[in-house]
Amino acid sequence: MSENILFVAKKLQHQVPVTETRIDDALIAVSSLMTTIVTARRDADRVRPAKGQATIERLAKAQMALIDASGGVLRVHGELADIARETAGLDLHECPAAARVDETRHDRVAG
Repeated sequence: MSENILFVAKKLQHQVPVTETRIDDALIAVSSLMTTIVTARRDADRVRPAKGQATIERLAKAQMALIDASGGVLRVHGELADIARETAGLDLHECPAAARVDETRHDRVAG
C-alpha cells in the first residue's frame, strides 16, 4: 500500500473526530446562548413576551443547521471508513473514540 494512502488515512483518523467534537462544541455554545437569551427575556421587567422572538427563531435555525452539519459529518465518517476498507484494505475495527484536539484550542464551553 502506498505511503501516501497511509498518510492520508492517518490524517483523516485525526481530522474527522476533531471535526465532530468541534461541531458538538458549537452546538453546546449555541444551546447555552439560547438558554441565556430566553432566561433574560423571561426575567426582564417590562419586556413583552414577544420581544426578541425573531432573534430566538434565528438562533433556533442556527442550532438546527449545526445538528444537520453533525449528521452530515457522521455520515461522511461512515463513508470514509467504508472507503478505507474497500480501497485501502484497512481493517478498521473501531474508529478512535476521539482524536485529541490540539492544546492551543480554546476551552470547551461549560455552560
